[in-house]
Amino acid sequence: MRAICAQSGLAARYFYESFADKDVFVGAVFDWVVADIAATTQAAVAAAPVREQSRQGMANIVNTISDDIRVGRLLFNTRLDNPVVVRKRAESGALFALLSGQHAGTALQVEPNERIRAAAHFAVGGVAQTLSAWLAGDLAFTPEQLAGQLGALLDQLADPTLYRD
Repeated sequence: MRAICAQSGLAARYFYESFADKDVFVGAVFDWVVADIAATTQAAVAAAPVREQSRQGMANIVNTISDDIRVGRLLFNTRLDNPVVVRKRAESGALFALLSGQHAGTALQVEPNERIRAAAHFAVGGVAQTLSAWLAGDLAFTPEQLAGQLGALLDQLADPTLYRD
């Protein structure tokens, strides 16, 4: 708490007026970051031509985490094991899977079903793992190359026959 207050120039008394403890603060920061990425990614996808939507969505996420490495670490660093962050990551993964599934169903004109939900979780998990590896230095892509690769991989999931019985 002292480090947070010292870095922000805030007296501990004022910190405790807004947050009960460090965990509440960490949760609030995580929620703010996820809400921002969700909103800006949805906007980037909506503004792009259909053939560019996956790449533009990935470009927004990659650029966000490369512009502020703290955001990348908070969302994707595998060594960060704060219990609040672990819980929030699971919650945000579910949120992004829901949004991804909704987008896919609408774009492919397929009614919501288990196949779409499974593909959405697969995509979110794969993207998260790839971003974690990139941030750890295990992948030597530029941000543009990474966004392009992730977008191309996601486009492979755009076959409507994958989601019909």
